[in-house]
Formats: sequence, structure tokens, C-alpha cells
Amino acid sequence: MVTNAKYWTALGDPTRRTIFELLVDRPSSVSGLASVLPVTRPAVSQHLKVLKDAGLVADTRSGKERIYRIDPDGLAAFRAEIDQFWVKTLAAYAQLVEQPKEDET
Repeated sequence: MVTNAKYWTALGDPTRRTIFELLVDRPSSVSGLASVLPVTRPAVSQHLKVLKDAGLVADTRSGKERIYRIDPDGLAAFRAEIDQFWVKTLAAYAQLVEQPKEDET
């Protein structure tokens, strides 16, 4: 299984995960996010750039601001990767559990 490290890297940072979770609840501007986070607007912008480069968020212009939201296509791709990881992990676990123990043979 080949993983796409960009998703894991983007969400590996606690602040980016918090931003991502806030955007799951509702779209927001940089200033809106910065108002509820203990980081500056430039820091929020940098975190959003990483999330956007990973394909997890998208933005649209609204007047002078950009409104950020979860990118459903990027989220679906990440979800598919997670699902593939779990299918492979559970199959390996099932194979291990179903193997006869050495003292049972």
C-alpha cells in the first residue's frame, strides 16, 4: 500500500488539526480562525497553505477576504487512504489470529 504522506503531514500538527476541525464545523476566513486560536493571522495563513497544498481545504474569494472550507474531494481521497489502511491492517490481524498456534499442530 502506498500512502500519500501529504495528508498525514498536514494533519500531524496540532494547530492544523484544530484549524481543520474548525473548518469541518463551518467555513471561515483567516481572521475568523485567528480570533479563536492562540496564534497570529500570519501563522493561520501558513497553516492553511499547508492544508490547501495537501488538498484538504479550498478557498473562495469573498470581497477582500478568502473563505476557507473543507475540500470534499481531498477529504474523500484521505478517507479512502484511511479505509485502505484499515482493510489491510484488519486482514493482517485476521490472518494472525486464524493461524494455528505451534502447540496446536
